Amino acid sequence: MALSIWEALAVLVAGTAAGTINTIVGSGTLITFPVLLATGLPPVTATVSNALGLIPGAVSGAIGYRAELTGQRRRVLRLGLAALIGGLTGAVLLLSLPPTAFETIVPVLVALALVLVVLQPRISRTVQRRREENGAADPHPDGGPLLFVALMLASVYGGYFTAAQGIIYLSLMGMLLHDGLQRLNAVKNVLAAVVNSVAALFFLFVAEFDWTAVLLIAVGSMIGGQIGATIGRKLPPTVLRILIVIVGSAAIVQLLLR
Repeated sequence: MALSIWEALAVLVAGTAAGTINTIVGSGTLITFPVLLATGLPPVTATVSNALGLIPGAVSGAIGYRAELTGQRRRVLRLGLAALIGGLTGAVLLLSLPPTAFETIVPVLVALALVLVVLQPRISRTVQRRREENGAADPHPDGGPLLFVALMLASVYGGYFTAAQGIIYLSLMGMLLHDGLQRLNAVKNVLAAVVNSVAALFFLFVAEFDWTAVLLIAVGSMIGGQIGATIGRKLPPTVLRILIVIVGSAAIVQLLLR
């Protein structure tokens, strides 16, 4: 499908905005997906093209957060496996289930994730205080089986649609890992890159996509990933948490109005 110059420019700008917001918070798909639909792409083709195009942005964002990834190699490898399994499963479901299959549950998932993001500091303090009172160390520094399964399920959704998956990742890790929000955000960017990549590799062989849209989003998201990393790493945890809630709330409204 041939895009006009204005449509191409709109997709490029949307890709840049999505790469930026994905690196800082997540939900960039809520920017690119409507733009792709507006150019005339069918929903599944738009979803597949979007997933392919956002890979460079996710990788770019992860590289931008490389300092915060220091010392997290074991955690990234373990949770990355969960993301890989879930992302591939979600990609398969995208081509097997009706396009509206996730529409009812997604706003609920995002709303719950926002509640957990808001309550995360209080919950973390409570858990840490109880550990100190009992004189016990953290038995699962990488989140244990619970976080592995939870992130795998979140990645199933991520491989299916990706919108707001970063917010869900941050809420789950914030609940089950005792670490700073910026370091968790760095892991989130790696997990998003894994999910997008495995889903995209699957789509390359079995789904239809638009190469023009893919390339435009790829260039834009790669630029946006660096912009997002530059901005996001400077935000205090409280400001980052407020931004997550604002973006997540906007995502819920957009999902409900679709």
